[in-house]
Order: sequence, then structure tokens, then C-alpha cells
Amino acid sequence: MLLLSFKPDGLSLFDKEKVTVKGDWLLQNINAKAKLYKTKEGLLVFSNGIISRTFKTEPNCATVSFENLTVNKEFLRSVRPEAEIILDGINLKIGGLEGQPIHNYLTEKWINNLKADPSAFKMTDYGINENKKRFNWKKHREWMPKDMPWPVPGKELTFKYELNDSAIIAIVNREEIKKSVEELDYLKNVIVKVHYVLYDNMPVISKWITVENGSDKEIFIKKYKSEILAAVEPATGPSYKHNWMLPNITIQTDYDCGGGMHYEVGEGKAYEWTTDSLYSTQVDYSRKTPCLLEVRPEYGPAQTVKPGEIFTSHRVWEELHSSRDRERKGLEQRRMFKALAPWVTENPVMMHARFAKTKAVKKVVDQCAETGFEMVILTFGSGVNMEDTSERNIQRMKMLRDYAHSKGVTLGGYSLLASRKVGGGNDVVSPPGMHPTFGNSPCLCSRWGIGYFQKLYKFIDKTDFDVLEHDGSYPGDVCASTKHPGHKNLYDSRWNQFREIKDFYHWCRANGVFLNVPDWYIMNGSNKVAMGYRETNWSLPREQQEIIERQNIYDGTWYKSPSMGWMHVPLMQYHGGGKAATLEPLHEHLKSYEQRLANLFGAGVQAAWRGKELYDNDETKNLVKKWVDFYKKHRRILDGDIIHVRRPDGRDYDAILHVDPTGETKGLLMVYNPLEKPVKRKIKVNMYYTGLKDKATVYEQDKNPKTIKIDCDHNAVFDVEIPAHSQTWFVIKE
Repeated sequence: MLLLSFKPDGLSLFDKEKVTVKGDWLLQNINAKAKLYKTKEGLLVFSNGIISRTFKTEPNCATVSFENLTVNKEFLRSVRPEAEIILDGINLKIGGLEGQPIHNYLTEKWINNLKADPSAFKMTDYGINENKKRFNWKKHREWMPKDMPWPVPGKELTFKYELNDSAIIAIVNREEIKKSVEELDYLKNVIVKVHYVLYDNMPVISKWITVENGSDKEIFIKKYKSEILAAVEPATGPSYKHNWMLPNITIQTDYDCGGGMHYEVGEGKAYEWTTDSLYSTQVDYSRKTPCLLEVRPEYGPAQTVKPGEIFTSHRVWEELHSSRDRERKGLEQRRMFKALAPWVTENPVMMHARFAKTKAVKKVVDQCAETGFEMVILTFGSGVNMEDTSERNIQRMKMLRDYAHSKGVTLGGYSLLASRKVGGGNDVVSPPGMHPTFGNSPCLCSRWGIGYFQKLYKFIDKTDFDVLEHDGSYPGDVCASTKHPGHKNLYDSRWNQFREIKDFYHWCRANGVFLNVPDWYIMNGSNKVAMGYRETNWSLPREQQEIIERQNIYDGTWYKSPSMGWMHVPLMQYHGGGKAATLEPLHEHLKSYEQRLANLFGAGVQAAWRGKELYDNDETKNLVKKWVDFYKKHRRILDGDIIHVRRPDGRDYDAILHVDPTGETKGLLMVYNPLEKPVKRKIKVNMYYTGLKDKATVYEQDKNPKTIKIDCDHNAVFDVEIPAHSQTWFVIKE
């Protein structure tokens, strides 16, 4: 397959000063388009003006620079292969150059003198095309602050690598190889492609490899490394340190197997910051500085590739940060997640219906329609069973779904996957010394696991359910069984199980099924993950829940946008706590109910309002509707990123600032008073990320516009007066 789109002579000349964009990509569209350039020395530069990745292409292809242009910061200190694979038992490098004298830094002179490994795959071709979507996404625009592009705008650069006769001879001459040239001749028909996508308008690049079997025999890929990045270490320290400062790069993959609600769940399973055995001149005497990024599965993949087939690795995304400032770095991460997984901006107002009986569901649907709620999830313990594909169950659930749609409400249900024991030889067989993440877990590639997904496909297809809340999602457990039909042994078990759940989530995303998953599957289609809370805290007294809830939101939104995480409100008793912990009877606890509504809708964070009803009289109904209307009126800005002003601690006010520099409303400041007495304060707020300068027009509680000054340090002072146990807000415009 010919890749070549042009020779280097057809590329525009890279001029770093001219290519580097001006302005802040977090504040405005700076027209930072991904392009491929050449330098006067003949190097290829893949750049969008924010970051650049530079390749030397002779005598083989290798990355020789990885830079954040806006701060003139180099992230690469040493040249490595572009990838590695263990193919039919042979460890093979993909590209790369050798001969760097030390690995602390890299100079132009050294780059010119680097040599190729004669046994490595050699780059023979390259081409550049528009980025393509990874899978289909059926959008719900009414739940989003704005329409998000898919695929993500950017360019895909692909390098083609092959083995020639001289490389085969060099492989045979390696001491550990016990095969002849004739026996390895088929490898000349195996093509490895290394893919990079550089995205417009953000400092993010993606990478993965494909292996095309053009030979006439099966090949076996035992292991691979799709990225080997010798990064500049940000700090030196002694080897007994437990918390090393890592290179300032956020790593994200699409092989993140559950693990909870944090974006770093892939570390160890899909990638690792590890030690660099070549880096003998580092400060740490034991040479344990974790400054080498290896993107690879912990196990396997142990995949057989038949003639004519293509194997595709998992993808990694690398975001090069311009600063370690917590707010800025968090904003950069949030913008990346929203761009690369734009379904996380879908933010419907939802309720957890405690009972799945027909009459109870219709009541909840009616109340949601009356108050403006947009989604009903038949929650755990409600009686919904999505594994029951009997005609009777399917017809009743489809009737309820159709009834909800007639009221303008979407409907779906709950299903438990991995955190249970199913027996019959279908559970995970852990290797010695290991155990399932949740204590018990079925193997997704057992007969039960395969049947489970077949049932969910059928149930959702036949009922047209709009939502799946998938609990205890696959956490990455390996399985040593040799009797399960979907995998052979321990080494392919994680790869094959993950493929089952990934394919299912992609299907859900393509069919418009909203996915609530309490594990980090956002890169494979999950809409939301838990914001970050301890479930038993919802058994505490109501007044304690109020402040903890705001703490959870404040802490969770350092790297999540409001729409990415859900919270929980026990309208009925949850784990425990009795009457003191719950809001029912609702009309008897209006003050507490309003505080929870103000906490959540004021943060733009949706909660699982779990109970049998949203209101029990007209006064309660009007209260719910008041805050839903508030959220919908300000939906775009409330779904915007949060700037952290003051963390809730019960000692004074707490505050968050929503920002949207490209919107009509630039900011919305929420200020809460948890005290027993009124609060009167002058609050200094940094307005930089609103994009406003010099002055702003503010409307307290949407009334009485007033102009306030913004000083040269981007700060503005708000005069705040709040009654006890209450809140206020300021809408901020130009």
C-alpha cells in the first residue's frame, strides 16, 4: 500500500519563530493547525505551532525532538526506537537510531552522527492525511453546551517500516537467533506502520502501531511497545524516594481497564514511567529515575495474526504541559478530555428511580417531565434486569421507554458486570499470589461473559433503552484459565477481555446509548464517571453531606469538567443513616433539599437523585423546578470549566468560578455560606480564564448589573453578602 503523499522537497520550511502560535489556546481559537514541515537540514517536523515532534528519516526514522513551542521547552533527551515488537519470538526494533554518547541531552552534532541498527525495521514510506474518527458517535446535542466536532480536527502522519534482505541477514547473525535466512524470509512481507495524530489547537499528540501480515503464514505478536520516550527528568533525587516528580506530560490511553474515577488508571497496565538502563550518567546513583515512558500492555497481547490480517495496538495520547501550576495543568487536561472524548460534554439532568414497577416508573417519568429532568435510570435494587431477554420483560421495558419518550424523557437501566461471582467455571482464575480487583469477578471471555454481552446487545436493541449504567465494569483482571472459549491463557486474557467491553461500549456510543460507568472508560465511549466520593458518606447526617458534597466537587473538578462526573443524593435511605441521612419526606426538609439542589446545579454537576419521587407536594415541586430552570438558563457556562476559588471547610465561605472565554457569558461565580451567621466579604477572584480584561459586567442572581474592575494581575473584587446556610451567584459578561 503506497503511503507517500509528497517528498520533503514539497514541504514548507519549518521556521520555529514563525510557526509558534501567539496567544493562549485555553482562551481563544488561535488557529493552531497541524502541519508537516521540513527543516533546512532535512528533518521532518510535525507541528501545530503549540507543540512539535521532529523526525530524522535517514539512515532510519527516529524522533529527535519533542517540544512545547509556546514555552520553548524540550521534553526529549535521548533517541530511541519508534516502537518494538516481539514477533514469532524475535525482538525487533521499529526505526530508531543509535550512537548517542550520553543520554542526558541531545545535540545537533550527535543527531547528524547517529547510525541505524541493521536488524531494525527501516522506514520506507510516509504520508499525511486528515484525522479519522475512532468509532461512531450518535450525538445528543440538547445535552451539550455546544456542538463538538467528531472526528477531532487534526492530521495523521503515518510511517511505513519494512525488513529488507540485509536486515534479515543481520537478524540471523544475532547470537540468540537459531533460524536461517530462508526460514525468516517471510518477515519481508510483514509491514509495520507507526501512526501519529497531531490535533489542532491543543498540545496533544496520539500514537499507535499497526502490523500488517502480508506473508502466507500466521504470525504471533507476543508483546509490543508502541512508544519509547526518553523524556527529560524534571527533578533529580535519591533512589529511596517514593514520590518521584514525573515529566510534565499527561498520558492517556484507550486501554484503561476500569480502576476507578481517575485518569491515571492505565499506568502499569497500558504504560509505565520506568527506569532507563542506558542512562548511566543520571544523578541518582542507583539509576532509578523514572524518566523513560514505555507504552505497552502489561500482559500480552499474545495475538495471532493470520495472512492478510492487520493487528492494531492500543493508542496513547500525550499532552505536553506548559506549566505545573495546578489550575492551568488541570484546565489543559480537561480541555484534552473534552476534545478527545466529546461525549463527556453530554450532561443530562437525571434521576435514579428506586422502583422499576410500571406504576412507579410512570410516576417518576411524569415528575421528571414536570420539573425539567431529562433522564431516568432504573437504578440498582429497583428490579430492572437487563439480562432477562424474555419477550415479556422486553415488551414491558420497551413500553416504559416509549412512555418516557412521549413525555420528553429518556429511560434506561442498571446492570452489574464484574464485581460478582457467577460460578460454573466462568469466574476469573487468578495466577498464584493474585486475586480479582473486586474480590470476585467473572471472566468476560468465559461462556457466561460472552453470553452476558449477547444478552445486553439484544436487550438494548429490542427495548431501545437510552441509558446503560454499567456497574463494576471490567477492572483489568487477568485470567489463567485455559478452558474459556474467548482466550487461550493468562497472556491474552486481558487483551481479549478488554476487547469485549471496548467493542460493546463503541456499539453503545454509535447507537446513542448514554453510558454511566463508575470506572475510567471515557476514551472508549463512557459519558460519565463518578466525580469522586465515598458511598458510605451518604449515610451521614444531611448537614454533613452538604459540605462533603461540595468538597467532592471541588476536588474532582481539578481534572474533570463538571459534566464528566456524577454525584449522589439519597432521597431515600442508601446504605444507612436512617431519617437523619435522607431527604424524605421531602416537604419536611426543604432547606436541606434546596441546599443540595444549589450545590449540584450551581456546580453544573448532575447527581443520581435516588428515590421514588422528586417532589411530594407543590411547594417541593416548585423548588426542584426553580433550580432546574436556573441550570438550563445558564447551561453553557455551568457546564464550563471550574476555577477553584476557595475549598469548602465549614469555617468560612467557599466558592467556584465557571469560565467560558468563548461564550457570551464569560463566567459564573458561585459562593456558598455554610455558617450559622451571615457572611459579608470582599472576595478577590482571578479572572484570567474568563478572557476578560480591565473590567466586567456582573449580575448578582441575574439582576442589577454592575461594572467591576479587573486589575493588571487579572483579579477582580466581588462584594458578597450571604445569609446563613445559603448561597449567591454572579453572572459575568463583558
